Amino acid sequence: MRDWRTANLPDLPRHGVLPESHLVPDLLVPDLRLVFCGTALGRRSAQARAYYAHPGNLFWRALHEIGLTRERLAPADYARLLEHGIGLTDLAKRHFGNDAELPGDAFDAAALRGKIEVARPRMLAFTSKTAAGGFLGRPTGRISLGLQSETVGPTRLFVLPSPSGTARGYWDIGTWHELAGLVGR
Repeated sequence: MRDWRTANLPDLPRHGVLPESHLVPDLLVPDLRLVFCGTALGRRSAQARAYYAHPGNLFWRALHEIGLTRERLAPADYARLLEHGIGLTDLAKRHFGNDAELPGDAFDAAALRGKIEVARPRMLAFTSKTAAGGFLGRPTGRISLGLQSETVGPTRLFVLPSPSGTARGYWDIGTWHELAGLVGR
């Protein structure tokens, strides 16, 4: 059964250019304590028009487990993260699909840098090494999890293991706890 948010939208292919009807806006306002940045919307998230919407994705569960949200939010409630001083964005805003399916020119590091320079959150946390690598211009093998030495103005950078179900073999909630300790619960 299709969700009411997607009932009047055409089904999407596995990956591709994101139709205007499926764009999910950034959740950015000035001076947030934390902004999460993914690589791109997955197909399920693009179809639902909500961040981290695939049921196998651990993002929403992790936020609650590490104490960054008082309750476990649903993907459709993503705008409520602002109540917790948390924002959301993606490195590739015009494409959707799994990381390996995204074209090389999908990543827009300059646009993300500009957004972060304006919003000035205390921390920018990448929810995958792929997103961090695309932003930092380094291969994922040269990126470590945790706090990075680079900053964007006053904004510190942090890299998390991906909460995606396809990356389950690399999952480690401990790094997420480390992030929560740095930004405050």
